[in-house]
Amino acid sequence: MPRDDKAQKIEWVSNLTGSSISDINNVSLVMTLSILLWSVLQSRMRLFSPYTPVACLIDFLLSCGAILFATTLYSSTPLLLNLLLLLPAALVALTSRPSPSTTHPLVPPKTTAAKQSPPDRLPYKPFVTHYRGSMMIITCVAILAVDFRVFPRRFAKVENWGTSLMDLGVGSFVFTSGVVSVRSWLKMDSGKPSTLAHRLLNSLRHSLPLLVLGIARLISVKGLDYAEHVTEYGVHWNFFFTLGFLPPFVALFQSAFDVVPSYAFLSCLLGVLYELALDNTGLKAFILVGPRTNLFSQNREGIFSFLGYLAIFIAGQSVGSFILPRQQPTRKDASLVDLVRHTTLGKLTFSALVWSALFYLSISYYGLGLSVSRRLANLPYFLWVTAFNTAQLALCCGIERVCFSNIYNATSKEEEMQRAKKATSPLLFAFNRNGLAVFLVANLLTGLVNLTMPTLQMGVLQSMAVLVAYIATLAAFALGLDKLDISIKL
Repeated sequence: MPRDDKAQKIEWVSNLTGSSISDINNVSLVMTLSILLWSVLQSRMRLFSPYTPVACLIDFLLSCGAILFATTLYSSTPLLLNLLLLLPAALVALTSRPSPSTTHPLVPPKTTAAKQSPPDRLPYKPFVTHYRGSMMIITCVAILAVDFRVFPRRFAKVENWGTSLMDLGVGSFVFTSGVVSVRSWLKMDSGKPSTLAHRLLNSLRHSLPLLVLGIARLISVKGLDYAEHVTEYGVHWNFFFTLGFLPPFVALFQSAFDVVPSYAFLSCLLGVLYELALDNTGLKAFILVGPRTNLFSQNREGIFSFLGYLAIFIAGQSVGSFILPRQQPTRKDASLVDLVRHTTLGKLTFSALVWSALFYLSISYYGLGLSVSRRLANLPYFLWVTAFNTAQLALCCGIERVCFSNIYNATSKEEEMQRAKKATSPLLFAFNRNGLAVFLVANLLTGLVNLTMPTLQMGVLQSMAVLVAYIATLAAFALGLDKLDISIKL
């Protein structure tokens, strides 16, 4: 990469201060309202059954286009875009009735009725797929869009202190991984607990591919003289290393779970201990302004922020442990307390409120008075990411509960899967199914675009054309893998 171009791109993403949390929430709400509009169109009009080319285009515009526009053309007026999504959803919901397939049970063919299995203890849940798929899309959009002027500077990662959309995206990626990782633990036979050695060996199967990708990215970045912002993770560290080291450390923390039987408490304990180390030793100064004299100090951001990301991952496991299992039936006359304690939506809503309260306590003048730092991945950052993602899950769960209320009333696993499939966006399902593979391709395309195009000199129309082509390519790749029934597990 030419030196002048490289220096300009590094300067473009340096010394930024981010934006307010309310601004980030307004932009992020587009993801939720896109899911709402998709769900209303499907539950009232069955617009996406069958999944025709027109239906696929509409799905792309809702799932990918809305997020792209929210972070570019509508970045200064996100509330307008939210209204453009909310009003059609409200209009369709008020002027049409739910289609029969979403209100009446599906009758299985007589020839297969005898072969059907009972409903799964860990059922497939569309709202989790919608949440994870949309988070993957906004992450993929941001990693390339940040290199164009059409993407506001306030959305890019902050230098030291503050909040931004991309700061939230990094933590959310880790949180979503934690949510689904607990599924394997929930499937384990409680009578046959795994040993530490077995857990560590199993974790290596997940770690090694990610660490190899981290090394490959390191070699390619250095070899191509690619623009990189050193204060994000360090001189050699990158996000793939963070993801790769999570599984073995989580395996180690499974032993601590025997002593502290709460993922939520364990994550908070780790976050608090790390914050105490930052505030009461020279660790904070070392990370922010220390000299880079050896391999350890050169990568201090990646090494120490890993502790914060580990806390976020474990918090994701905490949420996953109660949203993935099947919800027990509740009485129609159940009290509010019972609904909060025994329903997935109630638990998520309560958890979101608790995590939000803890976050505001950490940053409040009357509380701890701390500042958010993605570079440190400190306590407020951990609490912010957890509160936001828990709230997002609660909103997605609420949408599913209103639009597809009969999914989990099925009498067999096959019938339940049929209902769940009709309640799931095929595009979001595809992004979620091969998330890490899509993320890898997104990184490769981002590198290709930056090496071949003067992104900072391109106008609005040129920039949007490249970004639309980029996200359309990722969508086609994800849908293609799904169509071929390929699941790439990294």
